[in-house]
Amino acid sequence: MAHIHPTAIVDPRAELGQNVTIGPFCVVEAEVRIGDDCKLEARSVVKNRTTMGVNNELGEGAVLGAKAQHLVEMQPGGVLIIGDHNRIRENATFHRGHANDASTVVGNHNLMMVNSHVGHDVRIGNNCVLVNNAMIGGHCHLEDRAYISGGVGVHQFCRIGRLAMVGALAKIVQDVPPFMMVEGGGSTEIVGLNRVGLRRNGYTPDQILQLKKAYRVIYRQGLRWTEVLHILKAEFNEGPAAEFFEFLKQGKRGFVQERRISRRATLKIVGADEDDLDEVGDKREAA
Repeated sequence: MAHIHPTAIVDPRAELGQNVTIGPFCVVEAEVRIGDDCKLEARSVVKNRTTMGVNNELGEGAVLGAKAQHLVEMQPGGVLIIGDHNRIRENATFHRGHANDASTVVGNHNLMMVNSHVGHDVRIGNNCVLVNNAMIGGHCHLEDRAYISGGVGVHQFCRIGRLAMVGALAKIVQDVPPFMMVEGGGSTEIVGLNRVGLRRNGYTPDQILQLKKAYRVIYRQGLRWTEVLHILKAEFNEGPAAEFFEFLKQGKRGFVQERRISRRATLKIVGADEDDLDEVGDKREAA
């Protein structure tokens, strides 16, 4: 049985699961399917051609399933599919696929904070986080456990790899490989592996060491792109490091580059090897 506030408007053609709660002034249109134990807070809207799994929470003023923001309008347009156990906070907006046979798909256990936006035809995996005002353009793909900080703009067709972390206010116009950390603000450059995230998610020291070695092949040795792919495929074909080859070989927009210290820098660290610098980075990340 659903619990529907008397001020809410729910189309009788909508399909509601067990124990669904729909708050004041909500709107649920036709062709909507809402799974068991979902909760819609006041003024939230679920538009037609939207499907929600179980135990999702929708914050005040959020809108799911609006038509794509596109110069060419398609009727009726695609669909929006939301998985299970997602927390979608206040005023977030999720658009359905653009073409009539297209879809926007969001996985499970994601947290989308206040005013975050997911454009049409986006794919979002599981356990991802979008912080306040994060903006994901059309056709983007976020792999599992990607973390997008506040105010980040991700250009259409970009990919964010698994366990990558993008700093606040970054402007992402190219792909971010898995496990990377991208500095926010004006630089939007890779500053190393997301080591804290790797450790918190149970990656072993040996796995992290392999990721470091693969990272150096990609960013530190000045190799041709074909050489990079060849080495990754030949030498890193097991464990998490094998994901680099699979991700990079599919790239079409290029990849966010590493930040390097300028030769003209007035302050340099002398006598520290790369592993020492990695430990310094670990302490800064933990802080």
